[in-house]
Amino acid sequence: THLLKAGRLKAVVTGASSGIGEAYARSLAAQGYDLVLIARRAERLRQQAADYESQYGVQVEVFPADLSIDADIARLEQRIVAGQDIDFLVNNAGYDVFGPFAEIPIEKTLGLINCLELAAVRLTRAALPHMLLCRRGAVINVSSIGAFGPKPFDSTCVAAKAYVNQFSESLAAELRGTGVRVQVLCPGFTLTEFHDAPEYAAYKIKERIARWLWMTPEQVVRA
Repeated sequence: THLLKAGRLKAVVTGASSGIGEAYARSLAAQGYDLVLIARRAERLRQQAADYESQYGVQVEVFPADLSIDADIARLEQRIVAGQDIDFLVNNAGYDVFGPFAEIPIEKTLGLINCLELAAVRLTRAALPHMLLCRRGAVINVSSIGAFGPKPFDSTCVAAKAYVNQFSESLAAELRGTGVRVQVLCPGFTLTEFHDAPEYAAYKIKERIARWLWMTPEQVVRA
């Protein structure tokens, strides 16, 4: 909240249309941040934008993009560099490609790496110069408890999240004293649409895992 004393600030949230990203977007809007919302579902983003503008009096820019696609990462990267106006970045966009590694088409694997790793790196690099110039700002990279160990049939996802952990912790150390903070968030079981994807349906994860182990997206974001 202390950042708001310097004037009107702007935040980018990727994967903002549901789950943890949606909870971050609402929380930042409630704190007075203008927003740039990124997700594939443009209509849902527009509904959120109207809600936040009406409820919190902030300005919201809707930026539909699929961050598994290099061209869409580049479009958003260019928006951030050209604007030089981002004070808070939440790299939250994510999904999974679940199954035997040798059977998954390589294009799907590379798309997952684009979304989980390269988008976070490129968007952070795009946003940092403005933050460093202003000597204020924050980057939150959403990882997972899955980053801390091997997981058969999910090798690319857990490897990507392990990369995000090391990247974030190293960058946080590098930026100490600059006024720019970096956090990596490693949520556990969270009640989002993530586990509703068809590749997870057969595992009935929400039914099998005890309810007390789950958090809501709002609880994760508050923490």
